[in-house]
Amino acid sequence: MTQTPLVDAVLQPVRDHMAFESCVEQLGSAIQLGVFRPGDKLPTERELAVRMNVSRSTVREAISALRAAGMVTTTRGRGGGSVVGHAGAARPRTDSGVSVSPSRAELDDLLVFRRVVEPGACQTAASTSIGDEQRQLLLAALADFDTSSVPELYRQADARLHLAVAAACGSPKLLKAVGWVQTRVHEYLSEIPFLATNIVSSDEQHARIVHAIIDGDAETARTTMEKHCDATAALLKGLHP
Repeated sequence: MTQTPLVDAVLQPVRDHMAFESCVEQLGSAIQLGVFRPGDKLPTERELAVRMNVSRSTVREAISALRAAGMVTTTRGRGGGSVVGHAGAARPRTDSGVSVSPSRAELDDLLVFRRVVEPGACQTAASTSIGDEQRQLLLAALADFDTSSVPELYRQADARLHLAVAAACGSPKLLKAVGWVQTRVHEYLSEIPFLATNIVSSDEQHARIVHAIIDGDAETARTTMEKHCDATAALLKGLHP
């Protein structure tokens, strides 16, 4: 599979009693965050079944749900498979199909958790002797912003960079935590305006974070991510409905 460290952040073994629902959530999140991008072919049913510890029939049903939501298209036969289309909006729904709006308390809790976890990930990554693979993953994630001209692609590039930082730490639990954070933040960001002024500052912070990690400057990596998280928190608190 491509981008394995990032895939590891969003595709995990699932609980038996929620196998189908968990597969849909994880695959949907991977698409929404841009781990699987428009035009990418999903891993095979066999690969996904092994990774998520479910049956191939469960994977097939989950992909069918994604297909019904317009997130993938599937072709059969040799060379076939499921290809990612438009990510769509991520928003939990009740059994009646009504959109669920998380409370302000839930948003505040998420932002506090993120403010602790992601700066810590930056500090840890910068304090770690990262290898060429992690270095190239970080630089590739940073370079993705150059070709992300529309809001959806930019926010996916943003999520991939944050996941790449976590992957550089070498901790599967931390990578999973950051993956969860990015999925939830992505949901909130999709509902506020895409502001060019904020993007300029965000790009500068992204570059500073990546180069601080590569240079082993843990203090700069941590404090820059703190500012980055604070800026996003201010926008979400001020603009989220």
